[in-house]
Amino acid sequence: MASASAAQGTGKLKVVCTTSVLMDPITYIGGDKVEAISIADPTMCPHLQADIIPNRIQLNKDFIKNADMFVAYNDSNDKQYNMPAVNDFMKANNYGTVTWKTVSNPSRGWNTPTNAKLLAAEVKGWLVEKDPANASYYEQRFNDYVKLFDAVEPTPAEKQQLNKTKVIVMLWQQEPVKNWLGMDVVNFYAPEFAMNGTKTPAKLVDDINANPEKYKDVAYIIENMQSGELAKGVEEALHDKGINAKRVIFTNFPGSVPNTTTMADVLKYNKQLVLPQATATPATPTATPKATPIGFEAIALGMLIGTALAIKGKAPKS
Repeated sequence: MASASAAQGTGKLKVVCTTSVLMDPITYIGGDKVEAISIADPTMCPHLQADIIPNRIQLNKDFIKNADMFVAYNDSNDKQYNMPAVNDFMKANNYGTVTWKTVSNPSRGWNTPTNAKLLAAEVKGWLVEKDPANASYYEQRFNDYVKLFDAVEPTPAEKQQLNKTKVIVMLWQQEPVKNWLGMDVVNFYAPEFAMNGTKTPAKLVDDINANPEKYKDVAYIIENMQSGELAKGVEEALHDKGINAKRVIFTNFPGSVPNTTTMADVLKYNKQLVLPQATATPATPTATPKATPIGFEAIALGMLIGTALAIKGKAPKS
């Protein structure tokens, strides 16, 4: 492995990231001192990529075998899919044992400005530890990076509008919708495997039919892109009751839709979807700019049917 030569300034640090959530701060803070790749495709939840991730690893095998650092969020997706795939690849080819840098609190999530800044601080620490000669460079890049999140915070006028907007939201997006955007969450829904199946879209539809007055002012139904489209029936049920709610699709991963190179772009994109005067590009998946293009669109579409696989933990799922 190339850690000694890279850290001593003879080349860029090569960093393997489990997802684009980590690749974004690694590449931004690392600047021209770092080169990074992401193992998982940002357009899909990692738990749907059991057949895709090994192929992505093979296409990046020369980079991975010589990597200086391996970083993971260490949530359930990373522990079940991404990290084992890399570990198995390294072991099978006698490339050595992987030592992972992992986030201190994987249940914290990353899809709010506050949490994204906390993640960035940890990333900066990893880079400084690996390459102390460039500590001041990483510090300056970190300071510039966190300012990106200040720029996406809702303005006072936006806050006023968001605070009075009633929504139904997918479980994995509830924290940013309620605690960051400050929207009025009337109810939420979740996949069958979450919360013992008590908050499925079907049960939400039953509640809408039984208590239509509760939902009469709902403006948006918020989906979570990497979990698949779960709430079409919810939207139809509201429309049947004369409630003209609009279904929109939030995302969690940089590179998953056009013009979302950074996590700050992702948050701005999500915010704009629920501000009527703003427009956002429709959620058409696209490959992350710095990840190796794989071309598994057809596989990805088919695998979205598998959203009932287990995910646990509080971090943004898929």
